[in-house]
Amino acid sequence: MYAIVEIAGQQFKVSKDQKVFVHRLSQEEGSKVTFDKVLLLDDNGTVTLGAPAIEGASVEAKVLAHLKGDKVIVFKKKRRKGYKKRNGHRQYLTQILVEGILSSGSTKKATAKTETAAPKAQKLVDAPVAEEKAPKAKAAKKAAGDDIVIIEGIGPKAAEVLIAAGFDTFAKIAAATAEELNAVLDASTARVHHLDTTTWPEQAQLAADGKMDELKELQDKLNAGRKA
Repeated sequence: MYAIVEIAGQQFKVSKDQKVFVHRLSQEEGSKVTFDKVLLLDDNGTVTLGAPAIEGASVEAKVLAHLKGDKVIVFKKKRRKGYKKRNGHRQYLTQILVEGILSSGSTKKATAKTETAAPKAQKLVDAPVAEEKAPKAKAAKKAAGDDIVIIEGIGPKAAEVLIAAGFDTFAKIAAATAEELNAVLDASTARVHHLDTTTWPEQAQLAADGKMDELKELQDKLNAGRKA
């Protein structure tokens, strides 16, 4: 028989006659201590889960000794600042001996309630969430246009300007002339007036047709969106 129990903010797997080191406890050496936050019990293969703790279950132990753990070196350094700091730390610990693991009849009732409540919660929560996610995903796909940033010469700022003007797909950019695209950039307050739009419709047409290899070949010959 073993249990998962929370002791001083940490979780331990314990069984009878086992010695465990935990964070320093306030009890004196030789005194008895009881831990009520039992999260799991395994009684010869019969597992009981808490929600979060098992009602009526507890772990009884005896405080053997108070001591310090091994020294840990804490070294801090800031690069190029000439800052170095070295500290040592020894954690205050308490050694305990597990003397017994107690469970009660109310434990099974609590577990049964948890098991019967879980499927209901899943039905109530999971189904609506799944139904809600699908329409949202479809709406997001509809709202999103093409990734026009793959066109050489169009950066994030230029992309924002073009999308705001309605040029959010490769097909729309391909159907426009370089002069029309220049007019959109010139009308913006962003610093995108210097960009050369000469090859944007040609690149957009290749992207719209799915000819990514040809688009890459064309872009290899370009310099900041301009033909060399």
